[in-house]
Amino acid sequence: MAKIAVLTSRFPFPLEKGDKLRIFNQVKGLSVGNEIHLIALDEKIITAEQREALEPFCKSIHVFQVSKMRQLMNISSALFENVPLQVGIYYSRAIHIKIKKLLAGLQPDAVYCHLIRMSEYVRDEKHLKKTIDYMDAFSIGMKRRAQISNILLKPVLHLEHKRLVQYERNIFDDFEQKVIISSQDREAIGHPDKNKIHIIPNGVDFNQFFPEEKEKKYDLLFTGNMGYPPNIESAHYAATKILPLIHRTHPQATLLIAGVDAPARIRKLRSDRIFVIEKFNHIRDAFAASKIMLAPMLISIGLQNKIIQAMAMKIPCIVSSLANNAIHAGHQKEIIEANSPADFAAAYAELIENDEKYNSIREKAFEFVRNNFDWKIQNEKLETIILS
Repeated sequence: MAKIAVLTSRFPFPLEKGDKLRIFNQVKGLSVGNEIHLIALDEKIITAEQREALEPFCKSIHVFQVSKMRQLMNISSALFENVPLQVGIYYSRAIHIKIKKLLAGLQPDAVYCHLIRMSEYVRDEKHLKKTIDYMDAFSIGMKRRAQISNILLKPVLHLEHKRLVQYERNIFDDFEQKVIISSQDREAIGHPDKNKIHIIPNGVDFNQFFPEEKEKKYDLLFTGNMGYPPNIESAHYAATKILPLIHRTHPQATLLIAGVDAPARIRKLRSDRIFVIEKFNHIRDAFAASKIMLAPMLISIGLQNKIIQAMAMKIPCIVSSLANNAIHAGHQKEIIEANSPADFAAAYAELIENDEKYNSIREKAFEFVRNNFDWKIQNEKLETIILS
């Protein structure tokens, strides 16, 4: 049994964000046969319910609070230092001292650092065996955000992009092992040995996401954390660019936008054909109530969990090529790619009017995701990498 210290920038529960989903399932998988010591930051005080969700998988849990006020102060400091805001916002010298002391007492066999945000806390611990999970190439996502941002934010985002490119390259040599979520993200890491980064995609919890035969209240679904700018842009695009074209031939078609923290820009889209719902008992209820998943991602790094979750529930998916890059599902076989409002409208018509096509896509998608996105398989690979 190995002793593994896991560092993460957000307490991995509840599972409303993609990074939390990844590290929660990795901790759960790594706990089989290993002793896990969780070291997490969070902006809020962690509740007893949150701790209870992780306690079955962890020998010890240590949480350090980085309040919203502290994060704002960190942003102003990071702007004048040569460090990405993505990193600086989560850094505290006082917490660093505590984590250093904690690791000295634990003497772990290995350290797993989830996201570059936490790398400053361990990158100089030369005596420890360390693995960094880039998860996504933050630099490429920031570049795309800068390209479509308003004139006030553009200079800051361009600066952040440049710093992220440099930082992602610099920390490479501080960790013995490196993992990332997809090949497209690995290609964006600007290190000459980037091919040594292991690809560990996310999986699907098949106990949570499985086919359910329920009434389909909505024709189309877009889901995701609606506090995340790329999701906001994609949801707005679906409602204002794609749906109007669909209504030319299918005027009764409805769209459900499901996700926490929807801003006013999204809530204002509500109509008799557009539904914005921020809370479900479980997000699978939104999948089960919908006929087709839309993922018209204009900016996409990492892997879109919503797509593989929908496929596991036998919900056909129409997605941008950008969103499918990390999944590699077969176009017109397990998934349908579309890259313009007209393409999305045509794909919707094809599926909704052709039961044979609809059923073929959903069955092949289900088989594809079962064969390629199993958490158990991915966590076994991850354990081997961390302990090698």
